[in-house]
Amino acid sequence: MGKTGTTQWIKIRGRKGQTRLVPSKYQYYKKPGPNQKYTSDGKRRRRIKRSPKSIVGAKT
Repeated sequence: MGKTGTTQWIKIRGRKGQTRLVPSKYQYYKKPGPNQKYTSDGKRRRRIKRSPKSIVGAKT
């Protein structure tokens, strides 16, 4: 895990306008939900590109 407080948190704007915190390694990509987990040819989808306008910035 690492030391306490080593995770950089980023604010992300959700679909309904609320903001939430995600680790900075998920700043540009998000993990797919259960309905988007597989591609059309049946392979696992690893990550989905996040919209640039949804990134608010670092937690202050």
